[in-house]
Amino acid sequence: MDPRLERVLTLAIEDFIATADPVGSQAFVTQHALEVSPATVRNWFAELEEQGMLVQPHTSAGRIPSEQAYRWYVDQQLGDPTVGKREREMFSRIGTEMPEPDRRAKAAAKACAATIGIAAIVGTQASDSYYTGLTELFGQPEFREWSRVVSMGSVLDKLDERLTHIRQTTYAQPTILLGRECPFGETCGCVMVTLPSNTLLVLLGPMRMQYRETRNLLTAVSMAFN
Repeated sequence: MDPRLERVLTLAIEDFIATADPVGSQAFVTQHALEVSPATVRNWFAELEEQGMLVQPHTSAGRIPSEQAYRWYVDQQLGDPTVGKREREMFSRIGTEMPEPDRRAKAAAKACAATIGIAAIVGTQASDSYYTGLTELFGQPEFREWSRVVSMGSVLDKLDERLTHIRQTTYAQPTILLGRECPFGETCGCVMVTLPSNTLLVLLGPMRMQYRETRNLLTAVSMAFN
């Protein structure tokens, strides 16, 4: 992809992740202090739409990223994980205070859900499941559609079975699955990592989620617990 379009696409994806509002050309120019006209931006958006990276949900609306765009962003633009001092200390403290793998993973899940504002799911060696942060998850704009809430409810009803299947794979490093890859629904995204005692920790959100921050958070958990 042309480097100029790569930059435009990255900014458009990050704008949409931050606001959940379709990205319009005038707002894009203003937001990023671009020395081009909105018409030029519309032409760039049209090119990206032809490549399958942007979608225009309504004729008069701005653009939103496609599943293909999110996959490109995750694969090409996140860079190496970074872990902040606050996160290192928080999860190190949890690991020290709770040596039992199950309790430790559940405490980490609560901390992650509170920090990043999405749901966290734990699958343990005993095939038990635990989840937290549903209020945060269902508070996301994507879940204003009742059908999505119902769909997620059906996933949670069979969560033990789903996690047993997912845990057949070991995720040594935080792994991002989104859209059709996501085992919790094709409108979602998730980041998962396998902790000691084959405990699985998943952070789950809409496909429009903060992938860099979420991956960095699970990297901190993995570093503290392994």
